[in-house]
Amino acid sequence: YSSNNRSKSQSIIALWYTTSSIHAGQSCTDRLSRANVVRCGWLRKQGGFVKTWHSRWFVLRGDQLYYYKDEEETKSLGAIFLPGNKVTEHPSSGEEGGKFLFEIISGGERERMTANHETYLLMASSQNDMEDWVKTIRRVIWAPFGGGIFGQRLEETVRFERRFGNKLAPMLVEQCVDFIRHSGLQEEGLFRLPGQANLVKELQDAFDCGEKPSFDCNTDVHTVASLLKLYLRELPEPVIPFHNYNDFLACAKALSKDEEKVSPQIKGFQSI
Repeated sequence: YSSNNRSKSQSIIALWYTTSSIHAGQSCTDRLSRANVVRCGWLRKQGGFVKTWHSRWFVLRGDQLYYYKDEEETKSLGAIFLPGNKVTEHPSSGEEGGKFLFEIISGGERERMTANHETYLLMASSQNDMEDWVKTIRRVIWAPFGGGIFGQRLEETVRFERRFGNKLAPMLVEQCVDFIRHSGLQEEGLFRLPGQANLVKELQDAFDCGEKPSFDCNTDVHTVASLLKLYLRELPEPVIPFHNYNDFLACAKALSKDEEKVSPQIKGFQSI
Protein backbone atom coordinates (compact mmCIF):
# COMPACT_ATOMS: atom_id res chain seq x y z
CA TYR A 1 0.00 0.00 0.00
CA SER A 2 1.12 3.58 -0.50
CA SER A 3 1.99 6.07 2.20
CA ASN A 4 0.44 8.76 -0.03
CA ASN A 5 -2.98 7.63 1.17
CA ARG A 6 -1.99 8.51 4.72
CA SER A 7 -0.83 12.02 3.83
CA LYS A 8 -4.00 12.62 1.82
CA SER A 9 -6.09 11.44 4.76
CA GLN A 10 -4.23 13.83 7.06
CA SER A 11 -5.02 16.75 4.77
CA ILE A 12 -8.70 15.84 4.72
CA ILE A 13 -8.86 15.36 8.48
CA ALA A 14 -7.19 18.71 9.10
CA LEU A 15 -10.07 20.43 7.34
CA TRP A 16 -12.48 18.99 9.90
CA TYR A 17 -10.89 20.97 12.67
CA THR A 18 -10.52 24.73 12.82
CA THR A 19 -9.99 24.99 16.55
CA SER A 20 -6.69 26.53 17.66
CA SER A 21 -3.87 24.08 18.26
CA ILE A 22 -3.07 25.35 21.74
CA HIS A 23 -4.81 27.01 24.66
CA ALA A 24 -1.97 28.14 26.89
CA GLY A 25 -2.59 28.86 30.55
CA GLN A 26 -6.05 27.37 30.53
CA SER A 27 -7.64 26.51 33.85
CA CYS A 28 -7.60 22.78 34.54
CA THR A 29 -10.58 22.97 36.87
CA ASP A 30 -12.71 24.98 34.44
CA ARG A 31 -12.09 23.03 31.25
CA LEU A 32 -10.91 19.57 32.22
CA SER A 33 -13.01 18.50 35.17
CA ARG A 34 -15.89 17.45 32.92
CA ALA A 35 -13.83 14.89 31.00
CA ASN A 36 -12.20 11.67 32.12
CA VAL A 37 -8.45 11.29 32.03
CA VAL A 38 -7.38 8.95 29.24
CA ARG A 39 -3.74 8.87 30.31
CA CYS A 40 -1.38 10.89 32.47
CA GLY A 41 2.27 10.78 33.44
CA TRP A 42 5.65 12.48 33.39
CA LEU A 43 7.33 13.27 30.08
CA ARG A 44 10.21 15.52 29.14
CA LYS A 45 9.32 18.25 26.68
CA GLN A 46 11.69 20.21 24.47
CA GLY A 47 11.17 23.96 24.42
CA GLY A 48 9.98 25.85 21.36
CA PHE A 49 12.51 28.61 20.68
CA VAL A 50 15.09 27.52 23.26
CA LYS A 51 15.73 23.81 22.74
CA THR A 52 16.08 22.88 26.40
CA TRP A 53 14.37 19.94 28.06
CA HIS A 54 11.93 20.25 30.95
CA SER A 55 9.99 17.62 32.85
CA ARG A 56 6.25 18.20 32.62
CA TRP A 57 3.19 16.40 33.95
CA PHE A 58 1.03 15.47 30.94
CA VAL A 59 -2.70 14.76 31.08
CA LEU A 60 -4.62 13.47 28.06
CA ARG A 61 -8.28 14.44 28.32
CA GLY A 62 -10.71 14.46 25.47
CA ASP A 63 -8.87 15.46 22.30
CA GLN A 64 -6.17 17.59 23.96
CA LEU A 65 -2.89 16.82 25.68
CA TYR A 66 -2.41 19.25 28.58
CA TYR A 67 0.91 19.76 30.33
CA TYR A 68 1.62 21.15 33.81
CA LYS A 69 4.63 22.09 35.86
CA ASP A 70 3.79 19.35 38.36
CA GLU A 71 0.97 17.03 39.39
CA GLU A 72 -0.55 19.47 41.87
CA GLU A 73 -0.98 22.37 39.45
CA THR A 74 -4.56 23.29 38.51
CA LYS A 75 -3.58 25.61 35.67
CA SER A 76 -1.94 24.12 32.59
CA LEU A 77 1.12 25.60 30.94
CA GLY A 78 -0.39 24.70 27.59
CA ALA A 79 -2.44 22.16 25.67
CA ILE A 80 -1.73 20.38 22.41
CA PHE A 81 -4.77 19.99 20.17
CA LEU A 82 -4.49 16.49 18.68
CA PRO A 83 -7.13 15.98 15.92
CA GLY A 84 -5.80 16.67 12.46
CA ASN A 85 -2.19 16.27 13.59
CA LYS A 86 0.22 13.32 13.57
CA VAL A 87 2.37 11.50 16.10
CA THR A 88 5.55 9.64 15.14
CA GLU A 89 8.14 7.63 17.01
CA HIS A 90 11.85 8.46 16.72
CA PRO A 91 14.03 5.36 16.44
CA SER A 92 16.87 5.64 18.91
CA SER A 93 20.37 5.95 17.48
CA GLY A 94 23.79 5.39 18.97
CA GLU A 95 24.05 9.08 19.77
CA GLU A 96 20.68 9.08 21.51
CA GLY A 97 20.91 5.88 23.50
CA GLY A 98 18.29 5.80 26.23
CA LYS A 99 16.26 8.61 24.66
CA PHE A 100 12.75 7.39 23.95
CA LEU A 101 11.54 10.18 21.70
CA PHE A 102 8.26 10.78 19.92
CA GLU A 103 6.96 13.85 18.17
CA ILE A 104 3.60 15.48 17.56
CA ILE A 105 3.67 17.30 14.24
CA SER A 106 1.14 19.35 12.34
CA GLY A 107 -1.13 17.71 9.79
CA GLY A 108 -2.68 19.06 6.64
CA GLU A 109 -1.30 22.27 5.17
CA ARG A 110 -0.03 23.87 8.39
CA GLU A 111 3.75 24.13 8.76
CA ARG A 112 3.81 24.77 12.52
CA MET A 113 1.86 23.54 15.51
CA THR A 114 1.84 26.97 17.17
CA ALA A 115 3.64 30.30 16.93
CA ASN A 116 6.44 29.12 19.23
CA HIS A 117 6.38 25.38 18.48
CA GLU A 118 7.04 23.99 15.04
CA THR A 119 6.48 20.54 16.54
CA TYR A 120 6.28 19.04 20.03
CA LEU A 121 9.22 16.75 20.75
CA LEU A 122 8.65 14.60 23.84
CA MET A 123 10.74 12.05 25.69
CA ALA A 124 9.41 9.10 27.69
CA SER A 125 11.21 7.21 30.44
CA SER A 126 11.20 3.85 28.64
CA GLN A 127 10.42 2.20 25.32
CA ASN A 128 7.16 0.75 26.65
CA ASP A 129 6.07 4.11 28.05
CA MET A 130 6.77 5.80 24.72
CA GLU A 131 4.85 3.15 22.77
CA ASP A 132 1.88 3.42 25.13
CA TRP A 133 1.76 7.21 24.77
CA VAL A 134 2.01 7.02 20.97
CA LYS A 135 -0.69 4.36 20.79
CA THR A 136 -3.05 6.32 23.04
CA ILE A 137 -2.49 9.62 21.22
CA ARG A 138 -2.91 7.94 17.85
CA ARG A 139 -6.22 6.48 19.00
CA VAL A 140 -7.49 9.96 19.92
CA ILE A 141 -6.44 11.30 16.51
CA TRP A 142 -7.70 8.46 14.35
CA ALA A 143 -10.56 6.71 16.22
CA PRO A 144 -13.23 9.00 14.69
CA PHE A 145 -12.05 7.80 11.27
CA GLY A 146 -11.80 4.08 11.95
CA GLY A 147 -8.20 4.02 13.19
CA GLY A 148 -6.64 3.54 16.60
CA ILE A 149 -8.01 0.00 16.76
CA PHE A 150 -5.05 -1.59 18.57
CA GLY A 151 -5.94 -1.39 22.25
CA GLN A 152 -9.48 -0.20 21.52
CA ARG A 153 -12.47 -1.95 23.05
CA LEU A 154 -13.85 -4.62 20.72
CA GLU A 155 -17.41 -3.28 20.78
CA GLU A 156 -16.22 0.22 19.84
CA THR A 157 -14.41 -1.08 16.78
CA VAL A 158 -17.35 -3.22 15.67
CA ARG A 159 -19.80 -0.37 16.29
CA PHE A 160 -17.83 1.97 14.02
CA GLU A 161 -17.35 -0.61 11.28
CA ARG A 162 -21.05 -1.42 11.07
CA ARG A 163 -21.39 1.56 8.75
CA PHE A 164 -19.55 -0.57 6.18
CA GLY A 165 -21.92 -3.53 6.57
CA ASN A 166 -23.18 -5.94 9.20
CA LYS A 167 -19.81 -7.12 10.48
CA LEU A 168 -19.58 -9.78 13.18
CA ALA A 169 -15.87 -9.15 13.78
CA PRO A 170 -13.42 -6.30 13.15
CA MET A 171 -12.33 -6.03 9.53
CA LEU A 172 -8.70 -6.58 10.54
CA VAL A 173 -9.66 -9.93 12.10
CA GLU A 174 -11.70 -10.98 9.06
CA GLN A 175 -8.91 -9.96 6.70
CA CYS A 176 -6.23 -11.82 8.65
CA VAL A 177 -8.35 -14.96 9.11
CA ASP A 178 -9.35 -15.07 5.42
CA PHE A 179 -5.71 -14.73 4.36
CA ILE A 180 -4.56 -17.45 6.78
CA ARG A 181 -7.33 -19.81 5.65
CA HIS A 182 -6.42 -19.26 2.02
CA SER A 183 -2.63 -19.25 2.27
CA GLY A 184 -1.48 -20.63 5.58
CA LEU A 185 -3.33 -23.69 6.85
CA GLN A 186 -0.60 -25.99 5.58
CA GLU A 187 2.19 -23.73 6.87
CA GLU A 188 4.42 -25.30 9.49
CA GLY A 189 4.64 -23.40 12.78
CA LEU A 190 1.57 -21.23 12.14
CA PHE A 191 0.93 -18.93 15.15
CA ARG A 192 4.18 -20.21 16.67
CA LEU A 193 6.87 -18.83 14.36
CA PRO A 194 7.18 -15.02 14.41
CA GLY A 195 6.61 -12.84 11.38
CA GLN A 196 8.71 -9.94 10.14
CA ALA A 197 8.72 -7.51 13.07
CA ASN A 198 9.23 -4.40 10.93
CA LEU A 199 6.35 -5.33 8.61
CA VAL A 200 4.07 -6.18 11.55
CA LYS A 201 4.81 -2.72 12.96
CA GLU A 202 4.20 -1.10 9.58
CA LEU A 203 0.84 -2.86 9.19
CA GLN A 204 -0.16 -1.98 12.76
CA ASP A 205 0.60 1.69 12.14
CA ALA A 206 -1.39 1.61 8.90
CA PHE A 207 -4.49 0.10 10.54
CA ASP A 208 -4.11 2.51 13.47
CA CYS A 209 -4.09 5.41 10.99
CA GLY A 210 -7.43 4.36 9.52
CA GLU A 211 -5.98 2.67 6.44
CA LYS A 212 -6.99 -0.76 5.18
CA PRO A 213 -3.78 -2.25 3.78
CA SER A 214 -4.21 -5.36 1.67
CA PHE A 215 -2.18 -8.57 1.77
CA ASP A 216 -0.86 -9.83 -1.57
CA CYS A 217 0.56 -13.18 -2.61
CA ASN A 218 4.02 -12.14 -1.42
CA THR A 219 2.88 -11.38 2.13
CA ASP A 220 4.35 -13.76 4.68
CA VAL A 221 1.60 -15.72 6.44
CA HIS A 222 3.56 -15.65 9.71
CA THR A 223 3.55 -11.85 9.55
CA VAL A 224 -0.24 -11.84 9.17
CA ALA A 225 -0.60 -14.34 12.02
CA SER A 226 1.66 -12.19 14.21
CA LEU A 227 -0.44 -9.12 13.38
CA LEU A 228 -3.61 -10.96 14.42
CA LYS A 229 -2.00 -12.16 17.66
CA LEU A 230 -0.82 -8.62 18.41
CA TYR A 231 -4.33 -7.22 17.89
CA LEU A 232 -5.90 -9.82 20.19
CA ARG A 233 -3.15 -9.39 22.79
CA GLU A 234 -3.71 -5.63 23.00
CA LEU A 235 -7.47 -5.80 23.48
CA PRO A 236 -8.36 -4.28 26.87
CA GLU A 237 -10.51 -7.36 27.59
CA PRO A 238 -10.41 -10.96 26.36
CA VAL A 239 -12.40 -11.85 23.24
CA ILE A 240 -15.05 -13.18 25.64
CA PRO A 241 -15.67 -10.08 27.82
CA PHE A 242 -15.39 -10.43 31.58
CA HIS A 243 -19.07 -9.64 32.18
CA ASN A 244 -20.14 -12.36 29.71
CA TYR A 245 -17.73 -15.04 30.89
CA ASN A 246 -20.14 -16.85 33.22
CA ASP A 247 -22.86 -16.82 30.55
CA PHE A 248 -20.53 -18.39 28.01
CA LEU A 249 -19.37 -20.95 30.56
CA ALA A 250 -22.96 -21.90 31.42
CA CYS A 251 -23.78 -22.13 27.72
CA ALA A 252 -20.82 -24.43 27.04
CA LYS A 253 -21.77 -26.73 29.93
CA ALA A 254 -25.39 -26.88 28.83
CA LEU A 255 -24.38 -27.48 25.21
CA SER A 256 -22.55 -30.63 26.16
CA LYS A 257 -25.70 -31.96 27.82
CA ASP A 258 -28.66 -30.76 25.80
CA GLU A 259 -28.46 -28.75 22.57
CA GLU A 260 -32.18 -27.88 22.62
CA LYS A 261 -31.97 -26.45 26.11
CA VAL A 262 -29.08 -24.17 25.21
CA SER A 263 -30.57 -22.86 21.95
CA PRO A 264 -32.19 -19.76 23.57
CA GLN A 265 -28.87 -18.84 25.20
CA ILE A 266 -27.03 -19.11 21.89
CA LYS A 267 -29.57 -16.80 20.26
CA GLY A 268 -29.01 -14.31 23.08
CA PHE A 269 -25.27 -14.18 22.34
CA GLN A 270 -25.94 -13.09 18.77
CA SER A 271 -26.77 -9.61 20.06
CA ILE A 272 -23.49 -9.25 21.98
